[in-house]
Amino acid sequence: MARDDTESGVAGRPQRSTPNLLRDLRNSRVVVFHPKDPDGEMLAQQLQRIGCQVITMWPPLAELPDTADVVFCAVRPDHAAVRCPWMSAEPPLPVIAIVNYENPTIVDAALRMGALAVLVSPLRSAGILSSLAMAKHLHAEQREARRRVARLGQKLLSANQISEAKAILVRTRNVSDEEAYRIIREQAMSKRTPTEEIARAIIHADGILGFAPRASR
Repeated sequence: MARDDTESGVAGRPQRSTPNLLRDLRNSRVVVFHPKDPDGEMLAQQLQRIGCQVITMWPPLAELPDTADVVFCAVRPDHAAVRCPWMSAEPPLPVIAIVNYENPTIVDAALRMGALAVLVSPLRSAGILSSLAMAKHLHAEQREARRRVARLGQKLLSANQISEAKAILVRTRNVSDEEAYRIIREQAMSKRTPTEEIARAIIHADGILGFAPRASR
């Protein structure tokens, strides 16, 4: 019997199932940056019905509370140019923008704060849960993607360093490529350190010796 992709993931990569994600929403700590008006009050009430812990305030704070999990932030024409440190292409938390007027300036402000979902005023209860779930899911996916890219970048850097260190040993010790790698690996084993660290030491030493000024005769 085939397994559901939401449980097993795609291409062997596990993913959080939708029921688990929705269950987690009930424990979310939400910060709502919104003026005190009917939209702000309705949003806070609906989030509380979902089960979220809600803090409301206006205008947006420069620093997000350490306990926050999600941010809803109103984008207003008179505040569109305001930039807080947490507003970026890669915000630390999922951000959902709330707009009451659509024009290029407002859309640009929502994009610059890193919003992953948008609610349009006047707000309705329909759409709030979906926006919350989508923003949290996308933020988790983006964070994992950045981690994978960072790991791949580190692996590529390590491979390049080992390749450069091997080339140095081939040149300075007149050994084969395989023998050069064996030397690096044996040094790593004897010193109980990663091969990348041995490679960096070889490159560093070669740089010092290669650029050392010759003694005057």
